[in-house]
Amino acid sequence: MATGRRPGRRLAVEHLVSYGGIVYRHGAQGVEILLCGRSEPGIWGLPKGTPLPGESGEETARREVREETGLDVRIEGKVGVIEYWFTRPELCKRFHKRVHYYLMTPVGGSLDQHDQEYDIVRWFPLAEAERLLTYSNEAELVRQAEALIAQGQAAGRREDDP
Repeated sequence: MATGRRPGRRLAVEHLVSYGGIVYRHGAQGVEILLCGRSEPGIWGLPKGTPLPGESGEETARREVREETGLDVRIEGKVGVIEYWFTRPELCKRFHKRVHYYLMTPVGGSLDQHDQEYDIVRWFPLAEAERLLTYSNEAELVRQAEALIAQGQAAGRREDDP
């Protein structure tokens, strides 16, 4: 059975780390979650990105949320980590990615100031956000965030707490 790979050739593995946020607010009809979307091909996700040299995880998460959503945020705590694999055959590489997510609330900024990585950034009721998210591991993190919001606290200490 042909696999499309040359015999004896293994893909190199590269490990990546990113940081992002689950941004929420209390709207008129309950908790709302901020999602970033691409109308083509219809992808909805949570804001995230890779650290700049010397940047902490929290700094990365705040910067990426600001860039991708236009909002300044306050971190309430950690929600969790998702992991996934993807392949870039043209680079002859497999990637293992870990994304650390923080629970966040907006403290300023404006959605119309988001960058062009996404063409849609908007608030959704929590249950609708869970349904819209393209990747099930992100939807599971939103469910975890929902429990933390209901408790009125985020799990774990922040990186920059004394």
